[in-house]
Amino acid sequence: MTYPPLRTADRATVQLPGIFREYRENISDATRRGLSGNTVGVYNMLRYYMGWVDVDGTPRVTTEGKALRPTLCLFACEATGGSIKQAMPPAVALEFVHNFSLIHDDIQDGDETRHHRPTLWVAWGVPKALVSGNVLRVAADMSLEGLVGEGVEVEQALSVIGLLTEAYLEMIEGQYLDLSYEGRPDISLDDYLGMISRKTGALIRCALHVGAMLGTDDPATVGAFRNFGNSLGYVFQIRDDVLGVWGDEDTTGKPVGADIRRKKSSIPVVYAMSQAKGEDRQLLVEAYRKERLNDDDVALVLDVMARVKAKDYAQSLTAEHGDRALKALDEVELAPVIRQQMEELVHFLRVRQH
Repeated sequence: MTYPPLRTADRATVQLPGIFREYRENISDATRRGLSGNTVGVYNMLRYYMGWVDVDGTPRVTTEGKALRPTLCLFACEATGGSIKQAMPPAVALEFVHNFSLIHDDIQDGDETRHHRPTLWVAWGVPKALVSGNVLRVAADMSLEGLVGEGVEVEQALSVIGLLTEAYLEMIEGQYLDLSYEGRPDISLDDYLGMISRKTGALIRCALHVGAMLGTDDPATVGAFRNFGNSLGYVFQIRDDVLGVWGDEDTTGKPVGADIRRKKSSIPVVYAMSQAKGEDRQLLVEAYRKERLNDDDVALVLDVMARVKAKDYAQSLTAEHGDRALKALDEVELAPVIRQQMEELVHFLRVRQH
């Protein structure tokens, strides 16, 4: 399956890194097996959410998502000398937990579409959507039973499970903070960065940490991959925040200013609040105090963001964390091809368009 090149703001072509294509088929097969063989209706809902079937259960041909977290897990394991078979159980768990969080996010945020299709709560109602998310969370745990079956020692398997559980909890804590920050003009940049280190960073960091831990027993190498993942989480989310304000609607499936309309305290908003003075700051505060923002409100906020150069700041912050991610690798010796793949990954996440 081939994927079209992505376009950056300066119209340069950015290809999806090869590691996504390398592991895509294995991840797709494993996740499908994890949700197959059960005829209870909730599993059809989950297969729909994963993009494999239509609402009525009819199989559909579709381009599946990037599967970032399981890809990172498999890549880290293989890059450090391990077998992707051993890393597949946690890789599947990470993908299931990520989608569990998205199902609940859609409900909490009132999002009616994802990937240009109705979300679960729109198609089946909130109660059933909540249950389906819970089922996917349990399916993630069940996938970890395969660790020992793939030859992982029991003690190491327990360590992997412990790291994953900690990451899940961090992610949920981050989601709580994200919800509590919405519409608040007093959120600092440090507050925000601490929140995304949990909500987004936890699973990305854990994917690389667990993968490397299964591939090598060298603490320095495991630590380097973990630190790489820590910075990569910031790169991913800050870029996501840029797309949530200025992304192309045809590519992201969301209109320009979508996160503003939802009063999300994303990095452009938090930065604008911290930098705007006088009338501009008052305009921002008054807009975010409204129960709902209309088109004029969104345009006003975008104008203030332009004056304080919020987009430039966000992009510079993305570049800074991308540099930190790569610097984390300087402490260990990696094969040139592995280093190149990690550089390509950082670049892609910095400029992706969806």
